Amino acid sequence: MALKIKLQRGGAVHNPIYRIVVAEGRGRRDGRFVEKLGTYIPRARGKQIELTLNVERADYWKSVGAKPTETVHGLIKRARKEGVPATEEAAEA
Repeated sequence: MALKIKLQRGGAVHNPIYRIVVAEGRGRRDGRFVEKLGTYIPRARGKQIELTLNVERADYWKSVGAKPTETVHGLIKRARKEGVPATEEAAEA
């Protein structure tokens, strides 16, 4: 099973909200996923973008062989650079 870290689209027309998830590489874009790592809102009001990401879990999944897509790779780099807060699920654990 080849895992990928990819974006799963949600939201309304012309107002996308993406989940950053670990999922089967050949699965559908909005199909089942193994773990949710964060969210990405490219058109957040009052801000350039809104990004929450659990970088530690992303690093774990990369270490076990999951490959991030180009876009997600850029988001992970941005999260490291800006010190993005982790998701709420990670804060509770």
